[in-house]
Amino acid sequence: MKKKIQYILVSISLLITGALFSSCNDFLDILPKGEKIPTTLADFDAFIRNESNHLNDATQAINLLNDVYMKPSSLTSVTLNSINYNWQENEDRIEQNNSDEALYYYSYSAIANWNLIISSVPDATECTQAERDELIAQAKVLRAMNYFYLTNYYAEAYNSTTAATKLSVPQILSMDMGAPSTQITIEKMYGFILQDLTEALPALPEEGTTVLHPTLGTAYAMLARVYLTMGDYTNALTYAEEALKQNDELYDWRTYYEQNKEQIEKPDDWSTSYPAIGLNNPENYIFRYGTNTQKNFGQSGVNGALTITRAALFEEGDARFASKWKAKYEAPDDIFYGIRNDKFNGGGISTPEMYYIKAECLARKGGQENIDEAMNVLNAVRVTRIFADKYAPLSAATTEQAVKYIISEKANEYVQTAIPFWDMRRLNQDALYARTLTKEFNESTLTLSPTSHLWIMPFPLGATSNPGNGTIKQNVER
Repeated sequence: MKKKIQYILVSISLLITGALFSSCNDFLDILPKGEKIPTTLADFDAFIRNESNHLNDATQAINLLNDVYMKPSSLTSVTLNSINYNWQENEDRIEQNNSDEALYYYSYSAIANWNLIISSVPDATECTQAERDELIAQAKVLRAMNYFYLTNYYAEAYNSTTAATKLSVPQILSMDMGAPSTQITIEKMYGFILQDLTEALPALPEEGTTVLHPTLGTAYAMLARVYLTMGDYTNALTYAEEALKQNDELYDWRTYYEQNKEQIEKPDDWSTSYPAIGLNNPENYIFRYGTNTQKNFGQSGVNGALTITRAALFEEGDARFASKWKAKYEAPDDIFYGIRNDKFNGGGISTPEMYYIKAECLARKGGQENIDEAMNVLNAVRVTRIFADKYAPLSAATTEQAVKYIISEKANEYVQTAIPFWDMRRLNQDALYARTLTKEFNESTLTLSPTSHLWIMPFPLGATSNPGNGTIKQNVER
């Protein structure tokens, strides 16, 4: 499936970061001076076209996994970054999280916009009913995506035995800035997310006007992601396969490397001026930014550096790795420096994720035939990532072995995104796959256990101290 990319930046924005819990009685009271009240379908569609509504920040999740290099000099004082990066369980992250955290405020600002579309587009002018239905459906997919990110950052991992009693995040369904919020349970939040996605399906297009507009493939892929996180591997498989029917294209990193080999291999050159992989990457179901460093919308994002230890987790001959990072000494460490400068889809959804979900779900069905099929699906991705002279198809004799291969490859594909964080939270609940992370720092061995409270991020103090017309209870003690 090829997407028609119509990349348009618009100035209409009815929200400012952090304004969600203001005391305004009417949402439109905060309309910026000089902006018009949206009435036509094009007015409302502008909210989706605006890149500033498409940030799913994962900075602290990336820090926790050590999926990015941080200089030792930046870890000498106690900050939110250092606590998560060095797994300082005795430190109080709630106290340190005293500024407006990007994930929380960008997400709720975007949710208010999606609520505006859902509630107001039924009265939109200059359009057909089918166009109204499509835009409302797209807003529901985007709202579901934002609530999924929030819940899988600030609440415990989904567990069917506790989801009905454990709290998730505040649910807000109105565009009114003074509307009450309710911090609902994890079970109710997942039910709401699934409802938004399934209700959207009938009206979604197969191709989006832009890569920021959800499509039928986007909704199927999001359903696969949600069901996987819930441990419902039957439904996750069904929707991953449906998503792949809409788009199963894979980018060939081997070809990209060969085309840019001369510059990549140039000694002492760490420039980032390689041909960019933009919004038209054929793998994209939907594009969204994934870290706060990419919040200058319209600008490209350079891959963060990797430690030697993290780089070693990539398979020998990985063309993705060779195309994105290059060895460099930056005192006092040897690192792998990021040399890409692309429109990095760190917060959206792309086709490789659906291959990995399909593969894991097949492996979990058990039986050698299903395991073999799972490995075939995994190898379909690997053959576009591993140089031909290093490539050998992987095989597995057990479900456990297959799943570990799949999770490892998926973590490398989506390093510096939230996806490995979600997977580890899910797998930490299973003794077969739970892992204790270890590393050396300042001649000490540091560890992060599967049961650590650090896997749940604290709400920012700005939210808990000013919750608006509702209450917010921290889901973690510190």
